[in-house]
Amino acid sequence: MDLVADKVLYCNSLTRYERWETREVRIGDVAIGASHPIRVQSMTTTDTMDTRATVAQSIRMIEAGCEYVRITAPSIREAENLAAIKAELRGRGYQAPLIADIHFTPNAAEAAARIVEKVRINPGNYADKKKFNIIEYTDEEYAGELERIRKRFVPLVRICREYGTAMRIGTNHGSLSDRIMNRYGDTPAGMVESAMEFLRIANDEGYHDIVLSMKASNPLVMVQAYRLLVVRMKEAGMNYPLHLGVTEAGDGEDGRIKSATGIGTLLEDGLGDTIRVSLTEEPELEIPVARALLRRYTDRDSTQQPVPAYAHDGPGLLPFDPFAYRPRVTREVLNVGGAHVPVVVADLSHLPRIDETSLVKYGYRYDAGSDKWNIDDLACDFIYTGRQSVGFDIPGTLGVICDAERWKEFRHRTRHYPLYAFDQFFSDSERGEAAVSFVRVSMDDLSRLRRDGLVVPPNAVWIFETENPHAMAAMRRMFLELGGDDTPVVVRRSYASTKVLPLDASCDVAGLLLDGFGNGIWIQAPAVPAALVNRTCFGILQATRTRISRTEYISCPSCGRTLFDLQETTASIRARTDHLKGVKIGIMGCIVNGPGEMADADYGYVGTGRGKITLYKGREVVRKNIPATEAVDALIDLIRDNGDWTEKD
Repeated sequence: MDLVADKVLYCNSLTRYERWETREVRIGDVAIGASHPIRVQSMTTTDTMDTRATVAQSIRMIEAGCEYVRITAPSIREAENLAAIKAELRGRGYQAPLIADIHFTPNAAEAAARIVEKVRINPGNYADKKKFNIIEYTDEEYAGELERIRKRFVPLVRICREYGTAMRIGTNHGSLSDRIMNRYGDTPAGMVESAMEFLRIANDEGYHDIVLSMKASNPLVMVQAYRLLVVRMKEAGMNYPLHLGVTEAGDGEDGRIKSATGIGTLLEDGLGDTIRVSLTEEPELEIPVARALLRRYTDRDSTQQPVPAYAHDGPGLLPFDPFAYRPRVTREVLNVGGAHVPVVVADLSHLPRIDETSLVKYGYRYDAGSDKWNIDDLACDFIYTGRQSVGFDIPGTLGVICDAERWKEFRHRTRHYPLYAFDQFFSDSERGEAAVSFVRVSMDDLSRLRRDGLVVPPNAVWIFETENPHAMAAMRRMFLELGGDDTPVVVRRSYASTKVLPLDASCDVAGLLLDGFGNGIWIQAPAVPAALVNRTCFGILQATRTRISRTEYISCPSCGRTLFDLQETTASIRARTDHLKGVKIGIMGCIVNGPGEMADADYGYVGTGRGKITLYKGREVVRKNIPATEAVDALIDLIRDNGDWTEKD
């Protein structure tokens, strides 16, 4: 593996859970950072001018456990109406701090800063109108742009300092300014510099009540940007609190897995002081998801098991690049490793009997009439049967893994399917009897492998697993121990019981995949419905962009700027397009999160007026102001015209 040099580590430790201590920032009476709990927040979806509706929704959010309530203020009218909303909430006994969400309108931010406890600005559009111009800035021109920004931004900073109002400088991946785009590109480095420009101005004014965020709809970009932000802050002697979130995560299981992939990966490394789970659902439904994520980090210090320290666990050399995706180089064993996408292993070992119907929940349906198997996009690659044999012919795309001592018995009476052994490190089957073995190895085994110079069987696939609650760090340490060994690795995680498997598994496994570690997922959770376990595996691979198996929806969570029923429209588009494997569709309520946040989408559906929709191909406008009643059909036509449409089976 390549060694990546950097002056500081992006977290306190690669092998031990320890929160990075940030400075305290007071937001009303609810402080953030330092030793305070990680806070939960969400955002209203009502029209900010509708005081009654906004107050009612805010109360539902607060009663669900929301600690900060964010409300959009797209113009000075909405900003001024925050006073009425705040007065009504306080009069009814609700003290949760309010946050004004600002885009494009400095005058609205300045008005809101005199009313609410915190304002959020987006440095990509606070002082810039994004035109996607291609301009090569000289150093003098760039400095001139920064001076222009300073003049626009300093008044807000001074108002916030005078009124004791906190501020979030919130960078969005897809709404970087032309200035940043042309010097840094659409990259995590550009996202970080976008925030740092504004942060330096605030520091020059002696203002420090600041929270930072680096949001993206792609969890990989989001994780890399936050890590790089921490490094840049450490280099500058800063430690501002972090607001974590994956923007436009979508809804349902996909939205939860995508959010947990980004947020959970950073929380596992001790980063993050407040979180917002952005779902295309009612905002009060986001709160239980956020709470379920955070419960994992309550008393983590006392529950984690020791992980052996790593020689470079600190300043110096890292054996992987935390700021750019570089998959670990492995050899190919069957369809595991090499250039193959990560595999999914389904665990059937707990079933009393395995027959054709057992495979339905794992993507395989047997049709007795034609004597053929129908294979879904979410069809697993291997099944683990434990001590059981399989007494029927299985699809040719599927492999069977059984315990090693049973493999010796079953191999002589299997039908026409491949059978592989699941074994302990260097047992008899690893010495050459089995064509391929899936080998469970411990940290001690790997250490012995390196220390004693043992020969790795060429037919082996390592199985990494741990019972440590800090699973990501424990298994990452195992990957670091591999050194130059190119044996492919399947990550195995067992859950005796969990009510939130998609969240837990994403936090435990996704961070490894984002760093290029792992050639497969194996989740054992007998108490969880099998179909959910299978969907979770494929959902994690989709969220990490390591294996695309279905349509992806980049759907914003709605707010007072949304110009159509976002939840209903998303459901309608999903119903007609969910068979378009690998296609990414952005569904945005307004132009603020339109072409910018759709930087990662193939097609965009954006509200641009009441009942009016504009369609995009990538970042390019294709059709403007289509009546909403015709827009979904128009989107389908656009996908068809560009050759990405297939008919449903």
